[in-house]
Amino acid sequence: MSKIALVTGASRGIGRAIAARLAKDGYRVWVNYGRSKDEAESLCSEIESAGGSAVPVGFDVGDAEAVKAALEPLIDSEGAPDVVVSNAGITRDGLFAMTGHDEWHGVINTNLGGFYHVTKVCLRGMLRRRSGRIVAISSVSGQAGNPGQVNYSASKAGLIGACKSLAKEIASRKITVNVVAPGFVETDMVKELPKEELAKAVPLGRFGTPDEIAAAVSFLAGDEAGYITGQVLGVNGGMYM
Repeated sequence: MSKIALVTGASRGIGRAIAARLAKDGYRVWVNYGRSKDEAESLCSEIESAGGSAVPVGFDVGDAEAVKAALEPLIDSEGAPDVVVSNAGITRDGLFAMTGHDEWHGVINTNLGGFYHVTKVCLRGMLRRRSGRIVAISSVSGQAGNPGQVNYSASKAGLIGACKSLAKEIASRKITVNVVAPGFVETDMVKELPKEELAKAVPLGRFGTPDEIAAAVSFLAGDEAGYITGQVLGVNGGMYM
């Protein structure tokens, strides 16, 4: 029976690349989406056509009851995921002085709260099985900060702290918890940015690709990373060292 990987926010961008890579690695992938149902179903079809296994799972990671309603029946029928990748995230950029209640709490609840909601539902089965991999997708903004992204940076820094603490809590159960922190990556999220100008701030001189982030997740999810936990792997071209 194939191992299972759950990837949140998997219908587009980095999440899509992660889901495709884990399917290639042999996992049955639960492809989470929020609103992009067609994209999620398209990805699952691509995975199945390539000989892999995937199923679309729709829920808003920021809604605790929706998470439980979607995941608990799957866990009951197929078992807890072997790998949980918390990738779903949003931005609501703007100067802090102008950031409203909704812009603050919406970002925190999705990016950080989503990690809590999803991981908590999956963790019980992982603890009983005494094995698992948890990987959260943070950001260089959560390590170094970024003007106009106080809410986003706070949520991504919170992920790092949460993962380091959780790694210590559950290491005795042979479950690892790590973070991948991308820099600028070629996705829809950055398509309106002045890429040529921003790339000058990257020592390697370019934006990363979703596949490069997926490769890092694949490593941390694999057997060879069994002695790595509580770590932050920066995939950022040297922006933050």
